[in-house]
Amino acid sequence: MTSLPTRSIGPFTVSAIGLGCMNLSHAYLPRPDAAEAERLLRHALDVGVTFFDTAALYGFGANEELLGRTLMDRRGEFTLASKCVLGEVDGKRGLDGSPAAITKTLEDSLRRLKVDHIDLYYLHRLDPNVPIEESVGALVRGVEAGKIGAIGLSEMSAATLRRAHAVHPIAAMQTEYSPWTRNPEVAVLDACAELGVGFVAFSPVGRGLLAGNPHVANLPQGDIRAFMPRFKAPHLEANLALAGRLAMLANEAGCTAAQLCLGWLLAKGDHVVPIPGTTSMAHLDEDLATLSREWPADLIAEVDALFSFDAPSGPRYPREAQSQVDTETWEGEPLA
Repeated sequence: MTSLPTRSIGPFTVSAIGLGCMNLSHAYLPRPDAAEAERLLRHALDVGVTFFDTAALYGFGANEELLGRTLMDRRGEFTLASKCVLGEVDGKRGLDGSPAAITKTLEDSLRRLKVDHIDLYYLHRLDPNVPIEESVGALVRGVEAGKIGAIGLSEMSAATLRRAHAVHPIAAMQTEYSPWTRNPEVAVLDACAELGVGFVAFSPVGRGLLAGNPHVANLPQGDIRAFMPRFKAPHLEANLALAGRLAMLANEAGCTAAQLCLGWLLAKGDHVVPIPGTTSMAHLDEDLATLSREWPADLIAEVDALFSFDAPSGPRYPREAQSQVDTETWEGEPLA
C-alpha cells in the first residue's frame, strides 16, 4: 500500500484526498459493472486512499453492500463513512430524521457494510420536521453503543452546525464545494475552522463538468445531472465555456483541470478534504497526483477570479433538491 499525505477529520487521520463512492452505484451514468467497481475500490486502497465515503441512499443500499463485500477484509486500513436520514422512504427518495428511522438505518448500514462499527456517520440532510438536536441525539446513542465512532453533518448551515455541536462534538461537515459552488465560503467553512470540524468537499470537480467529462454535454435519461439546471439549456453552453477557460488555466500551469480544482480546494484550509468520485482508475490516479505538487497562491487567486460566486450559469439544484438542503446561499444566488 502506498502512503499519501494526510489530513485530520475529527479523531481520524485520513488521506488528504478521499474517495466518494456514490457514482459506482447511484446517480450518474454510465455505471461500472460490479467487477469494475470492485477493482476500482481495491486499487484506491492499494494507492493509499484511506477515506471512503458512502451512504444508505446510494443505490438504496447497493453502494454499502459493494463496500461491504469488497473492502472489509482490509478494514484496518481505512476510515469508513456513511450517512442516514436521506434514503428510501415508502419506496422513493425521502427524508426521515426521526430517532427511530436513524436507529433502523444505522442497523441496516452495519449489516450491508458487514461491520459492527462505522467510523464516521453523517446526517445526510436536515429533516425540517425533526429538531436537529433530536437527530443528533439518536447518533449520540449510536456512539455510546459503540456502533459509531464520530458524528458528521451534510449540506447544513453554520447555524445548524452550532446547534448540533452543542449537543455533541461534530467531527465533519460534508457539503458540495468546488470553484463553481462556493457556498461554503458564506459561513460554514469558517465555522468548521472555528469549531475544529473537518470539512469534506463532495463534487469537487463540478460533477465532472469542470474536469472535461465528455458525457456532461449529452447526459442520458436517468443521470441526475440531466435534471440539474446547470447541465441544461440555456445554462450548459455558458458553463462549458467557463470550464474551457479553467482548462486553459490548468494547461498553462502544467496540470489537468481536475487537479487544479482539487489543488484549489486543498489550499482553502488544512481542514478541507476533497472526496472526488470516479469510475476510472486512471482518473483516480490523476486526482491523487494533485498531492505531489505545490499550489502557489497566485494560481489559486486566478481560479478565484475566474469563478466569482455568480460566474456559473443557473441554479445549483432543481427545486425539490434545493428544498432538501440547509446550506447557505449567497446574495443574489439564482434558485430554482
